[in-house]
Amino acid sequence: MKTPNLLATILLIVAMTASCKQQKKENTEQAADEQLSVETEQPKITLEKLEGSPAYLDAVLQLEEPKSMVIAEGGEVNFNFTVNNYELGAQTGGSNAEQLANSGKGQHIHFILNNQPYSAHYEPAFAKEIPNGVHHLVAFLSRSYHESVKNENSVVVKKLEIGPNATDSLGLDMEAPTLIYSRPKGKYSGKDTENLLLDFFVLNTTLSEDGNKVKATVNGEEFMIAEWAPHVVKGLPMGEVTISLELVDVEGNAIPGPFNTVTRTVMLTE
Repeated sequence: MKTPNLLATILLIVAMTASCKQQKKENTEQAADEQLSVETEQPKITLEKLEGSPAYLDAVLQLEEPKSMVIAEGGEVNFNFTVNNYELGAQTGGSNAEQLANSGKGQHIHFILNNQPYSAHYEPAFAKEIPNGVHHLVAFLSRSYHESVKNENSVVVKKLEIGPNATDSLGLDMEAPTLIYSRPKGKYSGKDTENLLLDFFVLNTTLSEDGNKVKATVNGEEFMIAEWAPHVVKGLPMGEVTISLELVDVEGNAIPGPFNTVTRTVMLTE
């Protein structure tokens, strides 16, 4: 028969062994949880004002053709712009071209019809297929890394009436405060995914802390922009990214207008 002291010792050893095994299991589970947290934690999305771009304050964009904004029939329409104090096809100087997705073809015109994604044009003359109807054109000068040139002479705003009995299905008041989306756009890969340019044009309004603003929502994260300036989005995950822009008043209410709330998606890949 085992003595009481020996039995107590055996029981103590069994208890200590079980405790050690339980502690080891808990440590292993905690380490696994911490590793999983590190692996699944996403970087914080941030929005920073972009600075340092050449201003081009005297750059001018003018529409020479078509002469009339009333066109008899839909189809191919020839556009011809005059550009002064700005060189299409040139690379924009400064460090921003190295930080942002940059076009090797250089500076260009962003041509936007009905607030749809822009087409980039590196020559002042080109043709576009446009169907019958009333269409709203906004075109502005763009740096090689797609930042718009923001002055009163760098943009063209026109209403085109094409075809017989053209009707305006959008109901846009071209004298009212209007938001025009520009960037980001398309697909980004490699280094270009680190800094995405967020840029837009505003017409017939100014942005300020005590006035109208643009609310930007990036993958669910909201940012309020109180200055008409380009911004850089950082910390984005790979995959599809959703960007929404909304022109709002001082109280945060959406300002009416067919273009003043817009959502786009872009794709980021390694």
